[in-house]
Amino acid sequence: MADNNSIRSGSLQFYPRVRAKKVIPNVNWAPVSKEGVNILGFIGYKVGMVSVWARDHTEHSLTKNKRIIVPATILECPSMRIYSVRFYKGGKVMKDVVVTDDKALKKRVKLPKNKKELGNVEGFDDVRVVVYSGVGKTSVDKKIPDVLEIGISGNLDEKMKFIKEKIGKDISIPEVFVEGTVDIRGVTKGYGTMGPMKRFGISLKSHKSEKGRRRPGSLAPWHPARVTFRAPQAGQTGYHSRITYNNLILDVGKISEKNINKKSGFEHYGNIKTDYILLRGSIPGPKKRGLMITQSIRPTKKISKKKFEVLEIR
Repeated sequence: MADNNSIRSGSLQFYPRVRAKKVIPNVNWAPVSKEGVNILGFIGYKVGMVSVWARDHTEHSLTKNKRIIVPATILECPSMRIYSVRFYKGGKVMKDVVVTDDKALKKRVKLPKNKKELGNVEGFDDVRVVVYSGVGKTSVDKKIPDVLEIGISGNLDEKMKFIKEKIGKDISIPEVFVEGTVDIRGVTKGYGTMGPMKRFGISLKSHKSEKGRRRPGSLAPWHPARVTFRAPQAGQTGYHSRITYNNLILDVGKISEKNINKKSGFEHYGNIKTDYILLRGSIPGPKKRGLMITQSIRPTKKISKKKFEVLEIR
């Protein structure tokens, strides 16, 4: 007999378990906020995990002022540029002005023959920017840049002033994120079609079991005579859109100022060539996967109080 006291196998919070529509997910920028005037997100590429020797400066910590090992993930963040300025009215796009003619975008989007000037636009209640990443500068085997919409903090006048200053210029990660916590949105590693044991973590049945060992004991009762979505069945596993909240920033820097590359390069990635951000803990997705870094929408006091001084990266 199976144990009826165990917790449910497979969380119903993640439903439906289907393949993500985009490699880098879209973001609802309405709940994301930040003090001052700046863009609210940044595009990064996963390098891999490392062990960081750090000194713990967290108040009331049991390891305060001690040298400890912290698991961390490195993201390479090449500079971004503004592709277009998008004006909103009543939650819908009112006007989209392309402000660049960069040749790197030719294979991704249709560029206008002549670059347009922003000019004066009236009657809008929100403005955001569509940016493109400089992925061609990194070790990622990809030359076509990722193009995504990103929100901006501040009032309308401050937003417009910020956009006009940044048109045609590089936006680097140290200008956006320096310390605190961030949320990471990305797509997990894909495994294709898997059975219910791998997909939901159900137990292997006895060898005397009828109709298979690697399947649930019962799909449904006689009445109602249908199988509900709660029954664990085979299907798509991995390549799901997920978000990890409150990832603590350990370090942000430029590789030209502080070289953290290993002698042989990072496994399955290579060398970091541009800017980088070092985050505490793990992040979903394989190496070289594009990710969206955003300001935390629900920061916690426990994570915000933690402070680490990075001493060495291994």
